[in-house]
Amino acid sequence: MKAILPALTLLAAAAILPRAAFAQDQVDCNNAQTQMEMNFCAEQEFEAADAELNALWKEARAAAKALDEDQPEENMKGAVAALLSAQRAWITYRDGQCELAGFSARGGTMEPMLVSGCKAGLTRTRNAELKTFIDEAAGG
Repeated sequence: MKAILPALTLLAAAAILPRAAFAQDQVDCNNAQTQMEMNFCAEQEFEAADAELNALWKEARAAAKALDEDQPEENMKGAVAALLSAQRAWITYRDGQCELAGFSARGGTMEPMLVSGCKAGLTRTRNAELKTFIDEAAGG
């Protein structure tokens, strides 16, 4: 019997997951009504901002590398290292700040929405900062 319980649990989860995924496909994030929908939409906003961040990161790294290559002296290089240091510090800040934002609904159903919304907002701000860096590094 003990061996059957894990198998039954997996079957039950497998039966539920496709329905949950299908329901999320039907969510209108411009008119989210339930907390589950609002949580899902906030997560989608963060995922979109994070995808943009990942694309911008490649551009920013290339721009920093170009700045380093333009420096005639080795002791004048370091843009790539500075960018990486800034990004690591920013991720630590974002994650901590957004965990804090969730405390106003700690343990409640609204907490994931607050955390994801915070992450989306801070990531969009970081995206703008990286765009500015890319433009300035290109001389624009």
